[in-house]
Amino acid sequence: MRLPRQLPRFSAAEMLFSAKCFGAAMLAMTVASWAGLPRPFWALMTTYIVANPLAGAVRSKAVFRLLGTLLGCAATLLLVPALVDAPELLTLALALWVALCLFVSLLDRTPRSYLFMLAGYSAALIGFPSVGAPLGVFDTASARVQEIAIGIVCGTLVHSLVWPVSMAPTLIGLMDRTLTDAGAWLRGMVQAAPNAAAGRQAARRKLAGDISQLRVMATHVPFDTSHLKWTASAVRALQHEVAALTPFASAVDDRLQALRDADGRLPADVERTVGEVLARLADSGRTAPGSTPTPLPDAALAELHAAARSLGATATATAAEPDAWRLALRTGLAVRLEALIDAWAACVQLRQQIDAGLAGRPVPLPATTGRAAPAARDVLHRDVGMAAWSALAAALAICLCSAFWIFTGWPGGSAMAMMAAVFCSFFAGMDDPAPSIYAFLKVLLLSLPLAALYVLVLMPLVVDLPTLALVCAPAFLVLGVYLGRPATFMKAMALLLSGVIGTLSLHDTGQADFASFVNAMIGQVLGVAAAAVVTALVRSVSADWGARRIQRMTWRELGRLPRQADDAQARLHAARVLDRIGLLAPRIAQAGGTVDGVNADDALVDLRIGTDLHALRRHAALLPGRLGPDILAQVARLFREHPAGLTTGQAAQDRPALARRIDEGLQALLPSGTSPPGPDLAADAADGRRALLAALVGLRRNLYPTRPWPAAPSTLQEVPA
Repeated sequence: MRLPRQLPRFSAAEMLFSAKCFGAAMLAMTVASWAGLPRPFWALMTTYIVANPLAGAVRSKAVFRLLGTLLGCAATLLLVPALVDAPELLTLALALWVALCLFVSLLDRTPRSYLFMLAGYSAALIGFPSVGAPLGVFDTASARVQEIAIGIVCGTLVHSLVWPVSMAPTLIGLMDRTLTDAGAWLRGMVQAAPNAAAGRQAARRKLAGDISQLRVMATHVPFDTSHLKWTASAVRALQHEVAALTPFASAVDDRLQALRDADGRLPADVERTVGEVLARLADSGRTAPGSTPTPLPDAALAELHAAARSLGATATATAAEPDAWRLALRTGLAVRLEALIDAWAACVQLRQQIDAGLAGRPVPLPATTGRAAPAARDVLHRDVGMAAWSALAAALAICLCSAFWIFTGWPGGSAMAMMAAVFCSFFAGMDDPAPSIYAFLKVLLLSLPLAALYVLVLMPLVVDLPTLALVCAPAFLVLGVYLGRPATFMKAMALLLSGVIGTLSLHDTGQADFASFVNAMIGQVLGVAAAAVVTALVRSVSADWGARRIQRMTWRELGRLPRQADDAQARLHAARVLDRIGLLAPRIAQAGGTVDGVNADDALVDLRIGTDLHALRRHAALLPGRLGPDILAQVARLFREHPAGLTTGQAAQDRPALARRIDEGLQALLPSGTSPPGPDLAADAADGRRALLAALVGLRRNLYPTRPWPAAPSTLQEVPA
């Protein structure tokens, strides 16, 4: 006997969210109707568009939507009256406006991008229906702004005042998970178990995803309803510091592996010292639920620095080939471990200050770290080429739909152009938007019976607002629950907005009859289908193609770094590459787990190379002659000419001259007994030599991991500590 399927279960938070959405919608409908606005269902629809389980996200989205609507209305008022007598030119102008706004929004990659995207398709939503009545375009645009503003205000008030849900627990949990993932990576570095490498790899990938997610969520922090909004600067600084420590942690991990490869196991003193340092760092970032991490005091940090510096000072070297390379590795390990200590201490201190801000105490930033956190637009990966292709696809789809509308004179043709603008914009951030658009189209088709029931059967029975609320409640409350779930958000949005609320707006125009309903639905379906087809033909790319493109952009940036590197650029580059690692992981998984010439660990190699190039540029003058500039120039040439399909190490094998120049630099920094550095060498010069040595060790290890060390002609000595 077949058992019946279990009924869906809704949590109290999901039901509360749905009830708040419905209450905000009915409030907006009441206010818009009382104000005598012509399309009150626009106000109702807006409350669902800005809805989010987190109050801060609702408020930020509301601000962005209002500004985007104003900008889109302004564009409509400029274009429609001027070009209404030339429908072809008007179509082209609106299509170009949508394309321009979409292009700008794709370059932003934060929730602020919604502002520009909305400015684009708002002009299409207002402009195309106004073509038949251009003299009333100002009244139409003004009414749309008022209706949307009412929906925004009602939605914001309800979600902010009625049991508001702060994003503080979610964001704090994400920050703690980020530090936990980073700590798991640190703890696993000295482990030699067979599964240790896989565990470190998983922790690294999780960390990259955590940082990208944290960077996006931070945009909503200034709009939160709790004290979290006062910690916005600290949150931005924390995500920046975690990104900055990643290349140092990756370099420490790699140097430890190199020492294992040299001797078959880690030297006992290295394993003991590094293990203790990393364990103390990870412990300082660990938090129990409801607790605050405790930063290490200055004295403890000084002890960790001394322990790290001792790794290079306690090494001995002779003229034998392996000893020189081990000394270089140990010194490079010491330098990167010290940088990791400083970066980790800054992260834990910022995390503590965020808790202080949540408790209402002042947050001393940016003086805490001495470095101001850059804006997200400076560190997030931006693909100008793909943004341009997405904009072209949107313009082409709008123009094709408009051409069909113009030549056929079909009254529902405006809906085609509007839907094409909306759906080409909404899914443009994906590598291949077509499957998602087709999925949305499928849900839209499935919603037609429900939409017909409301428009043709139930709405004629409505005589007042209480009756409207009673009629709408069943569908709105059930779909509202699924709207609050990330896994079902898109389907619920399609059913609710396109299928139900979109067709209910026919009552605003007095066209709620069968013919108008069919006409409107055909226009919507054809518009979505046109967006899917044009996108598939013009814009869609595979996940592996997208991964290789992201990797090539990293190589091109590395090819420019030796000419423009400085300390600020080093931190920006690290954050940008880490963001790309977060973008690579899902694409590689979608491509089946492997992409020729690309994986997330290769991106970490490029991340370390970028850090090494910045250090080499800063201290290149410490190398004899033109050795430093020559190495920089050859590395730049390597990445500018990097062959597709090869990893960085594979590409460097065809450039033995670069390897020899790096070895010459290392030998110059590990001098023979005939020219030892004096014990009174200035501290800044000694630190510069150590940083330079660490950079050259990193380049040699990352570009030529299997190349043997050249035989040293004479005894090697320690690098001054």
